[in-house]
Amino acid sequence: MNETGTRNPQHGLPESGLRNPGHVFYNLGAAELAELAIQRNEARFTAHGALVADTGEHTGRSPKDKFVVRDADTEAHVWWDNNKPISREQFEHLHRDFLTHAEGLDLFVQDLEGGADPVHRLPTRVITEYAWHSLFIRNLLIRPTAEEVASFVPGLTIIDLPSFKADPARHGARTETIIAVDFTNMIVLIGGTSYAGEMKKSVFTALNYLLPAKGVMPMHCSANESHEGETAVFFGLSGTGKTTLSADPSRILIGDDEHGWGPDGVFNFEGGCYAKTIRLSEEAEPEIFSTTRRFGTVLENVVLDQNRMPDFDDGSRTENTRCAYPLDFIPNASKTGRGHHPKNIIMLTADAFGVMPPIAKLTPAQAMYHFLSGYTAKVAGTEKGVNEPEATFSTCFGAPFMPRHPSEYGNLLRELIAEHDVDCWLVNTGWTGGAFGVGKRMPIKATRALLSCALDGSLHNAEFRTDANFGFAVPVAVNGVDSAILDPRSTWADKTAYDKQARRLAGMFIDNFAKFEDHVDGAVREAAPRVAEAAE
Repeated sequence: MNETGTRNPQHGLPESGLRNPGHVFYNLGAAELAELAIQRNEARFTAHGALVADTGEHTGRSPKDKFVVRDADTEAHVWWDNNKPISREQFEHLHRDFLTHAEGLDLFVQDLEGGADPVHRLPTRVITEYAWHSLFIRNLLIRPTAEEVASFVPGLTIIDLPSFKADPARHGARTETIIAVDFTNMIVLIGGTSYAGEMKKSVFTALNYLLPAKGVMPMHCSANESHEGETAVFFGLSGTGKTTLSADPSRILIGDDEHGWGPDGVFNFEGGCYAKTIRLSEEAEPEIFSTTRRFGTVLENVVLDQNRMPDFDDGSRTENTRCAYPLDFIPNASKTGRGHHPKNIIMLTADAFGVMPPIAKLTPAQAMYHFLSGYTAKVAGTEKGVNEPEATFSTCFGAPFMPRHPSEYGNLLRELIAEHDVDCWLVNTGWTGGAFGVGKRMPIKATRALLSCALDGSLHNAEFRTDANFGFAVPVAVNGVDSAILDPRSTWADKTAYDKQARRLAGMFIDNFAKFEDHVDGAVREAAPRVAEAAE
């Protein structure tokens, strides 16, 4: 690994258009970056030596401030209903102003790679204003060898300047914050936000644009494999258990968030993990917890007590507290970031309506329906007196990062499922016995037991029933799991209330899927919930 780096004031920058910067720190290692972050008052050390930084006003991504250049190359390939356009002229104004703003600034350069498969790897140069941002992205992407760095040619360049303020009139921005993506020239400009996750997701967005044309499926998912080489993929939105459930000590972790599925199997896009830490405990998630006590880990917006110990129960800054660490901080992590073709695909949802069963077997058509739907539910926020769940549909389990139309990803996934005879499962990590506020969270022990049976193949031997609302197959009894929990309706004290809630959720699915009906075949349309049957 290129651990020491250099301080050549021009190394790697002229081809990026940057002129007359201050000091340029090129490919520094974790120790030097952490030291500089402390010296520059960007961050603090915890009692155990992890770096903790405050991201300021932005404690999460700014999807409403993300724009894609609309030009002759992108016009026919980008899903413009989901991606906000800016003109070529607006981007060029923005780019020039970024370069001018960078003059005199100290800059940190990391030459990294997105993608563990060498055939589909995206060499990525990340230029940052903050030292801790450089350490963050060094943790999250794949670090090339010194020999690879010596001949490095970027396929994507990201310039991240939090102190830059966009001008909506000149740059086509919505506010002073902007994330502008130019797919034609493979440049991403990030300004007006200190949230480091924008860099990570910009690489994901670029790969989501490039890979489908090569027949490779980009996925917002975690992945692990058994010691016998049987790979499992876990799709899911934030808060559904994607990171937690894939960090299984009995299996090898391939990655926790972003992967590709190509001709040679599954491969991680990243070289690190970006895990939520709110209410993190050593008992529940020991592998992730242990990383927060290691030098090199970056904590975001985590509150420290007087002894510099992280208080993971304190969400006063944000519920979106995070830790970013290299994948090798997890003891059972894959050394290659690659796995075989999946044997199982799990689609995770945290159903706060209390309607979904804890696990269901999906047909390929049902899998495509639920993949395009991308359903989960959020519990009520902090507004007093509001106890109703809110449905969230994020197509492909990652709509903000999908430049192309969802049907491209959905059809590619369906073809791969059919080609490799993959078993598909829907797993509810949300509520049972009633909706949020009445029921309780699905027991993690039951979820893990059901997943274990699905992954080892024993669940195939169970008796299944057809769910009256959604039409998928649900096991009637599974060893080690309370049978009552497998039938959501039976867990509700008020069965009429369950039926009403089920009809309501089914209707939400149907209304949301209307925009996809012209892009799928009859089998997928038939996989829709059965509102009429639910009403009986």
